[in-house]
Amino acid sequence: MPLPAATLRSLRHHNYRLWAGADLVSVTGTWMQVLGVNWLILSATGSATSVGLSLVLQAAPTLLLGLWGGSLADRLPARPVVLATQVAQAALAALLALAAAGAPGSVAPVYAIVFASGVVNAIGGPALGRFGAEVVPARDLPNTFALGSIINSAGRILGMSLAGALLPLTGTAGLFLVNALSFAAVIVAVFAMRASEMHRLLRSETDRGGVRAGLSYVLRTPWLVVLLALALILGSLGRNYQVTMAAMSSGPLAAGAGGYGLLSTIFAIGTVIGGVIAAGRPRLTVALLLVTALLTGVGQSVSAFMPGLASFAVLMLPIAAGAVIIDTTLATRAQLDSPEHMRGRVIAVQGVVSAGAGAIGGPLLGLLCDIVGPRVTLQVTGVAVVLATVAAGLALARLRGRAPARPALAHAAPLQLPPVPEPPAREPAQQRVPAGVAAGVASGSAEQAPASSNLWTRLLTEHRHSGLWPLLQPIRTVPERRSPTNHHGRALHIAAEHFALCPDHIWQGQKPYNLTGYAERLMGSNAWESLWD
Repeated sequence: MPLPAATLRSLRHHNYRLWAGADLVSVTGTWMQVLGVNWLILSATGSATSVGLSLVLQAAPTLLLGLWGGSLADRLPARPVVLATQVAQAALAALLALAAAGAPGSVAPVYAIVFASGVVNAIGGPALGRFGAEVVPARDLPNTFALGSIINSAGRILGMSLAGALLPLTGTAGLFLVNALSFAAVIVAVFAMRASEMHRLLRSETDRGGVRAGLSYVLRTPWLVVLLALALILGSLGRNYQVTMAAMSSGPLAAGAGGYGLLSTIFAIGTVIGGVIAAGRPRLTVALLLVTALLTGVGQSVSAFMPGLASFAVLMLPIAAGAVIIDTTLATRAQLDSPEHMRGRVIAVQGVVSAGAGAIGGPLLGLLCDIVGPRVTLQVTGVAVVLATVAAGLALARLRGRAPARPALAHAAPLQLPPVPEPPAREPAQQRVPAGVAAGVASGSAEQAPASSNLWTRLLTEHRHSGLWPLLQPIRTVPERRSPTNHHGRALHIAAEHFALCPDHIWQGQKPYNLTGYAERLMGSNAWESLWD
């Protein structure tokens, strides 16, 4: 059955089609290398602990260097960083192929290359994520994240399958060589993209692009702290199903390696279903994140009572789908609701949280399975996920309740603008306001500013039909530099100036489509590009 057009809407963009195709090739090669590295180390040492050490070496650089990578991503143009990262990863994969072909007597060279690959990923990963956000307009970014999860799941399945078929024929060296060649797909795609269709994000000034500024932004943004804390708990206790599925297969379900393979396949199918569901939704909201996390936690606890392999596998399907919806929604809200000049550091913090969740959750769940058994482990961790989700929901509701009373808005001086006559009626096709946005302002939707900023909301509503709107000159970009915008009242004044110059700042930018939201995106920056109609 064909997917609805809305599910694939990001593929309308030429640059994203190139990016998605290259991503599928690259992810496939990456999973081929993952299987090859695990098999090479296991064959050389006979120790599963040695395999686990390689995973630690791969993830450790993200914990140590990820924030610096995010800072660089916010300062530097994303395109050259992405290209350099792909060349470096291709060279490391080629070195790994040479090491495997030479039948090394020690796994130390393999460990060194794995660690180096982790360093490259930690430094270049945020720039890669930032560049991926520039190939589509902001309104299609949630759909891009969802399609990305489908591509990752498909690449994982395809990569593991190809690796299993090629390993007896080419050995591990052949898998590493294929991965080295796969990075060429990304390089070719980047060069083939149309610069005129890129949606550039604002970059941070050099003196404001440090790690400290990124951490300061995260810590003074309560809703983001709550979501990241929830992500850490969900990732550590509710995401490491490779551990619990293996323990259930070898223990209570008595299904052995074949049962574990079946559960892994079912789980992969569930991630694809979750990606399709997320991609088909017009908006990915925090409410969706909380409801899905709650249902996933309940399903995790209920799965502990399943008597056989079939019933346990049936529950794995919605749990896997829920995991992808949660990850996609979290990435969407964390990035779209954060200022553009902080985007790389927000991506880096997400990566650090994800790596930390894997480092904590895997050993913890394994220890619990050994001590109390996999069934009790699933029950306890499922309840913990439910409690954490409820706590996060209460915290976010409390923060939302405080929002209208923000003092900065109460003390913002009103902006005085001269009255502007009504323009003549125009055909709907000539209106430059998206229909959904206009309807939202007229009906007082939740995307508007809080009650204490009614002046600003009214200003937007009045000028939607004013003489500022249907100007005939083409839009020009005017760079600006001022002292840092650290006071919300001052940011509101600058936002009003930009709106007066070109309403597209508000109506064709990021949500929420009002001065308050636009002012939030100006906070902490002393340089930006304004549009002049």
